[in-house]
Amino acid sequence: MATGKINVSVDNIFPLIKKFLYSDHEIFLRELVSNATDATLKLKHLTSIGEAKVEYGNPIIEIKADKEGKKLHIIDQGLGMTEDEVKKYINEVAFSGAEEFLNKYEDTAKDSGIIGHFGLGFYSAFMVAHKVEIITKSYKDEPAVRWSCDGSPEFVMEPAEKENRGTEIILHIAEDSTEFLEDSKISGLLSKYNKFMPIPIKFGMKTETLPKPEGAKEDDPAPTQEVDNIINNPNPAWTKQPADLEAKDYQEFYRELYPMQFEEPLFNIHLNVDYPFNLTGILYFPKLTNDLNVQKDKIQLYQNQVFVTDNVEGIVPEFLTMLRGVIDSPDIPLNVSRSYLQADGAVKKISSYITRKVADKLNSLFKNNREDFEAKWNDIKIVIEYGMLSEDKFFDKADKFALYPTVDGSYFTYDELLEKIKDAQTDKDGKTIILYASDKEAQHSYIETAKAKGYEVLLLDSPIIGHLMQKLEGSKENISFARVD
Repeated sequence: MATGKINVSVDNIFPLIKKFLYSDHEIFLRELVSNATDATLKLKHLTSIGEAKVEYGNPIIEIKADKEGKKLHIIDQGLGMTEDEVKKYINEVAFSGAEEFLNKYEDTAKDSGIIGHFGLGFYSAFMVAHKVEIITKSYKDEPAVRWSCDGSPEFVMEPAEKENRGTEIILHIAEDSTEFLEDSKISGLLSKYNKFMPIPIKFGMKTETLPKPEGAKEDDPAPTQEVDNIINNPNPAWTKQPADLEAKDYQEFYRELYPMQFEEPLFNIHLNVDYPFNLTGILYFPKLTNDLNVQKDKIQLYQNQVFVTDNVEGIVPEFLTMLRGVIDSPDIPLNVSRSYLQADGAVKKISSYITRKVADKLNSLFKNNREDFEAKWNDIKIVIEYGMLSEDKFFDKADKFALYPTVDGSYFTYDELLEKIKDAQTDKDGKTIILYASDKEAQHSYIETAKAKGYEVLLLDSPIIGHLMQKLEGSKENISFARVD
């Protein structure tokens, strides 16, 4: 038997990262801004526990594009790095400074919001840059350092001139990636991935209109001033406690998520759990059509306020993918490039929790304001019926609030319906017959005949109701559905 240590060829690492690990080139900016965020949050934590004797202040992250010089700058005011730390965190591929920090301060930094895990995000820069520079100065007041590399295993490290703490990453953009120097492209990426990052992100300046001074004439132009263009909301609604939010806060956040959506959601569900996993979020019930396909992929998945994907299949039960909103969890298992979920037990637990939370909210809405719930039934029934069909646990809970409307506009729960019709609508074998119509106009004469005999006729017209009736017949005792004609 022989044992030994596997050698990794450094020469092959960069091609692997560029071609396979991060197949989507645009995520380089997400990774570098995430690193800058981590550096800032680490400093915040160290100042809060008294380990860093510096003023935290109001740090921002700044993105600068230099089209002429073909350079992109990512600048933070975080804790910076010493020469030894550059050797450790940059020159040792896949050594995660975030992981090390969380392990070192596991008792106090658990909820710090630090993002990194794998120690590979920095190298995604080489997908778009032929050369990368780091200029960094530590909060420990040691000399500043410049590090540069052209994508080969060779690097240069030397003293640098930098007065303030923090790190500046300079990407020398490659000829085939100059699109990433365009303002519109950068704005689009920042808005997609970093819209709710916890540290303010500046990209250029914008003009702000000020109130007119007293005594100004009506046709006098309002004064303006140039201000930092902060592209993100560092404190989105889902990071706050439900008790601190009002209905208008939820509506404003919905419009922030979906600026082109003009219809208000029917209601929302605020998710907030810290055991046995950590998960926050807000889900909205929009008005739904009977088309099961057009509504999907509207829920955004975040990890510590970093956008991951809007394909939440697996973590959100399929019947709820027609909802909208945000889910954020540091416990969601992602692949190394943070681009999609890895299936494991935690995902199933989170999915079960979301199902239960939605069912509880619907039951609460039904009990607290049944009249309003009935008014919204046609807009939400497709989700509830789909859930009853596909999730047994949801089926059991939905039994309390799922409604069965009649052709006359009355609404019954299953138990209420059975109680009302059991004496009049029982066949010779003692089976309760539930009559229904799917089209009031086309089946009008049959409906009138049934009503003349004192029968109750349901109006069941959703595209999946046939499957649900079969499930009800199989799970309930001694009932059968019969179409009125």
